[in-house]
Amino acid sequence: MGFNMLDFIWAFNRLVFLFFTIFYLHQVVYTVISVFGKLKKNKDKEVELRRYAVMIAARNEQAVIAELIRSIKNQTYPSELVDIYVIADNCTDNTAEIARQEGASVIERFNKKLCGKGYALDYAFAYLKEEGKRGAYDGFFVFDADNVLDPEYISEMNRTFNDGYVAVTSYRNSKNFGDNWITSSYSLWFLREARYLNKPRNMIGTCCAISGTGFLVRADVIERNDGWKFFLLTEDIQFNAQSILNNELIGYCEDAVFYDEQPKTFKQSWNQRMRWMKGTYQVLYRYGWKLFKSMFKSKPLAKFDLLMSMAPAMVITLASVVVNLVCLLLGTFEIFSDIGVVALTAESLFSTLASFYIVFVLISLLTLITEWKRIKAPAWKKILSIFAFPLFIFTYIPISVVAIFKKVKWDPIEHTVVKSAQDFVD
Repeated sequence: MGFNMLDFIWAFNRLVFLFFTIFYLHQVVYTVISVFGKLKKNKDKEVELRRYAVMIAARNEQAVIAELIRSIKNQTYPSELVDIYVIADNCTDNTAEIARQEGASVIERFNKKLCGKGYALDYAFAYLKEEGKRGAYDGFFVFDADNVLDPEYISEMNRTFNDGYVAVTSYRNSKNFGDNWITSSYSLWFLREARYLNKPRNMIGTCCAISGTGFLVRADVIERNDGWKFFLLTEDIQFNAQSILNNELIGYCEDAVFYDEQPKTFKQSWNQRMRWMKGTYQVLYRYGWKLFKSMFKSKPLAKFDLLMSMAPAMVITLASVVVNLVCLLLGTFEIFSDIGVVALTAESLFSTLASFYIVFVLISLLTLITEWKRIKAPAWKKILSIFAFPLFIFTYIPISVVAIFKKVKWDPIEHTVVKSAQDFVD
């Protein structure tokens, strides 16, 4: 029996379609749950007031650090129960000085060999231990220097924290949605993550996921690990993987809102997402097999969910495009002298790209509709973001491939958007 190119193309594309249908169907279910369900809340329950430390890793953040500290000091939560620590990590500007002027405790660190937020946090936790202060707290908040917090943020997080989660993540909104198509796409990604991933996860009792910043971790986790021992390029995903392997739950608080600055240039975005993809591969390499094996013993949905969030969906999409494109060229140049090859591959190539675009248009549209009032940007910019978002996601395809081979390091992104928490009050 000879090789039949038409049968190969047909079978390959059906296999790709089957892969996405089976392995990402749970995210469709999540969306339905989020649209039609509500988180159970008991605002009347009596909540213990806990003592917290806020940890802010900052590298040359003199433009934005003051507003974050002010937003923490302006919380409705009792200020005597919240201490603020700024880790001035390899700073060459006035970050440390400004942080002290705003009333924060500053921990200065100078180590250019071990770079990244994970190393900075671990250094700070070691410092607190040496000073005899680490045991004074029930939990530790982690923020990036460009964040600002809604006044009720800590009060709401404390309420959820008292439910016993190992960590709690929150609702990530944007400081600069309307700057351009890159910032709006980032913003839609994080809004979708909060509303259509973490919210339904929390509703059905499976594990949520922290995402870089805006989260609260229990003090006993820090004590158990003797610090923050998550040093991969995506230390947040590494923490998620370890928590799930330990059968611990990460919670979500939708009423705790913070605002985050998104990269504005494509170069910044490319470099950041290259680090994210490389870090994702690192976590998948280190924890993937353990997650797969333990998936059949306990908490299968949480482990499957994390594996699929790390699985190279973009690489599969690229493989589909490349295979169909190669077959199209072979058919065009009559290496396989069958006009059916050209027609089928051209149709498959178009349908793959069109389907990809339509799916992400629908995702961005749904996110925009449900989160419309919470997005601080002109209406016309919100509408245009629907069509830009799929293009932003398309750029993940080459990033996913390059990240496999490229050596990637942690590079800071300059933050310049100076806004206070009051700028986001309706």
